[in-house]
Amino acid sequence: MKLTVNCWFWFGTFLIPLTCLILRSQAGVVEDFSRVERCKDFLYMGTPPRGYLSTSLKKICQRFVDEPRFITLYNPQKHIPIYSAYIFKKSDGEKRVDVPWMFEPQLATDKGSSNMEPFPQSSLMHRNFEDTQAVLEDYADVVQYERGQLNPDEHQADPQDKAATYTLTNVVPLIREFSFGPWSTQVEVTRKRLNNYCHGKAYLITGVTTSGNMIRRDNQDRVAIPEFVWTAYCCTDYDHNAPYSERYKFPAFGAYGLNDRVNNHIVEVPIKNLEKFLKGKMEVDKNFQIFYNDCVSDL
Repeated sequence: MKLTVNCWFWFGTFLIPLTCLILRSQAGVVEDFSRVERCKDFLYMGTPPRGYLSTSLKKICQRFVDEPRFITLYNPQKHIPIYSAYIFKKSDGEKRVDVPWMFEPQLATDKGSSNMEPFPQSSLMHRNFEDTQAVLEDYADVVQYERGQLNPDEHQADPQDKAATYTLTNVVPLIREFSFGPWSTQVEVTRKRLNNYCHGKAYLITGVTTSGNMIRRDNQDRVAIPEFVWTAYCCTDYDHNAPYSERYKFPAFGAYGLNDRVNNHIVEVPIKNLEKFLKGKMEVDKNFQIFYNDCVSDL
């Protein structure tokens, strides 16, 4: 991945095509988000959350139609994203309904495409990559769960950015009552708040904690079921004349909720409080931090 970064420092007419070719071949699953130019753009100060202890998690620069759209830290053993990070786009909150579900070829093989791709129509083909990620069959017979997007369609505006959220590497199983109730309400609350009061870029990170419960298929553990779902945003350029009820939730704020049928209300908290809560729920070290410098601008 260092080659991808260093090649941008070369100048000259004849190197431009080579640079583009290298970038395209190196995207997809990457070694370090902060060293891949177009991928680190989705992170405040180009810095991913720090403190995750697992070394088996995969870093995906989510590409659709040859363009990076957002990033995901993915667990190939539990077959769910640990978090997705994206830039919020002012939107009307409408969802797309014409997009096929997609998968990440590079999780299955290094030679796979760096773009997410629609699932093959033949379910037999899914066996080629089901060891490293969730497949459609995992969600086929579990009526109590919905496919919950960590980067939600409703937080994007461009049709292709919205389409890119329909990859199962951006999806976790959410209890229907939680998904359609408190969580969808929180997605909308965040959308309206950032639409109305964030003047600059808003960086969002949405993730999960797990407790061991799994969706099973063919007598095998297939997909981890989140215990809690959390989200946080960072917007340093905001409306200082906003009502206090909204203004105190800038430049950064967070929220979390229990993925269950009951006791699933959303708790909105400052970033430090969210980090403290998550330290007790995830395999992270004492320096766990969601945003660089907790989204406090150095200016």
